[in-house]
Amino acid sequence: MFIGVRVIEQERVDLTVVIPAHNEEKYIQRCLDSIQKAAASYQGCIEVVVVLNRCTDQTRQIAELYNCVIITEDSKNLSKIKNAGVRVARGEMIVTIDADSWMAENMLVEVDTLLKTGKYIGGGVGAIRSERVSLGIIASSMVIVLPLLLKYGNIAIGMFWCYKKDFDAIQGFNEKMLMTEDADFAKRLKQWGKKNGKLFGIIRKATLFISTRRFDTLGDWAIFKNPKIIMGYWTGGKNQKTADLAYYEDQKR
Repeated sequence: MFIGVRVIEQERVDLTVVIPAHNEEKYIQRCLDSIQKAAASYQGCIEVVVVLNRCTDQTRQIAELYNCVIITEDSKNLSKIKNAGVRVARGEMIVTIDADSWMAENMLVEVDTLLKTGKYIGGGVGAIRSERVSLGIIASSMVIVLPLLLKYGNIAIGMFWCYKKDFDAIQGFNEKMLMTEDADFAKRLKQWGKKNGKLFGIIRKATLFISTRRFDTLGDWAIFKNPKIIMGYWTGGKNQKTADLAYYEDQKR
């Protein structure tokens, strides 16, 4: 029924997709389905690495059905979780995506095309579409995104892509940061690109779709009832309790 996306051991891997997963049984199949479709248009060999994080549901079993590479990292630190996945990756190119997001069929082709031009150090995705929109979601997004733009500049987050050698050169995601690690990564990747005469790329010809599960669970205006979460996004989330509230303890999946 399912077509595996993991390559066999002796084959060369061109691209690795890394997915951090904390109790994602409701969402990860949609993500993996989208990667399969994107892989069908991609000419190289890919593997998918799923990093299980304290999962107590069927996330592992679903990942196994898709023949994913599966590892475990149980810390409450998204940087450590993502870095663990990249460490075992065999691909020359790296893509990171959240388990509750899904990509357009041409996404991996776009990543491959842009990186092989030699103009880009890597980058993010500019074409992002939420599965639903409301005034509360828009307001919440602005409260989070605008300060990040002021602090980190014109970057794109949500999904990252780069060569593994460049990921390693900037030491991956900052494990001292418990929140906004993605914006920090984008800024450092952009700076590394500038040193090497390359641009930070933003994919606009392929769409990244993101879920609204936090809003669906807590309410579209819930973030305004939790100012500690807002402050955590603004400051990089140095407080573990705030990070737990944003990423773990508040998510009844």
